[in-house]
Amino acid sequence: MRPKYKRVLLKLSGEVLKGGSAGCLDDGVLGEVAAGLGGLVALGVEVGVVIGGGNIFRGLTGVGRGTDRVLGDTMGMLATVINALAVQNALERQGFRAVTFTARPMAGVARAFDAREAIGALEGGAVGLFAGGTGNPFFSTDSGAALRAAEIGADALLKATKVDGVYSADPAKDPSATRYERLSYQEALAKRLNVMDAAAFALCRDNGIPIVVFDFHAPDALRRIVCGETGLGTVVADPIP
Repeated sequence: MRPKYKRVLLKLSGEVLKGGSAGCLDDGVLGEVAAGLGGLVALGVEVGVVIGGGNIFRGLTGVGRGTDRVLGDTMGMLATVINALAVQNALERQGFRAVTFTARPMAGVARAFDAREAIGALEGGAVGLFAGGTGNPFFSTDSGAALRAAEIGADALLKATKVDGVYSADPAKDPSATRYERLSYQEALAKRLNVMDAAAFALCRDNGIPIVVFDFHAPDALRRIVCGETGLGTVVADPIP
């Protein structure tokens, strides 16, 4: 099956990398993530990735414990760098090329993000790992993902979650909740559905970037989503494709 999207931005939560490990990172999950990303590259898809840092440190959690918000968010940004480097290592161990870019300069650790350089890396067959969020406090990694998707000209933003799309209510709490296969941006706003945070949602809407929300743990989920398989996840876009 041919890919539907030529270039994608995958938003992955840091918690996914924890898996069932007692620590912050699970080697088995890292290998699974690397295999999925590498499989897309093998299909000719250009892949950028933004990973959260919640498996290590979450800024808002720190604030709840008395940490200054700006400092807490900075610590969260650093957590995403650790995760990106871990995924880079996992990719390289499987024979794939990967480059980590950071929102703030970190000489000797990773490259400072530059859109043209990032696009060049993707076009050259490397997976681009975009760490550090937007580089600013008060913005989530959802916002960072939307920003990077716009900057690299992604055809879609793929948001990996623990559920198979967007529901009318929390399916874990409401067994009658129904899953949407397709939504317009306006419908998602009117129904107050928790697709992404407001800043991220606005960036995608204003730049015409479809959002695909899907269950990362579904069998072969990444390849199936990128190849346009229907009935898997929820697509949010205007007009609905």
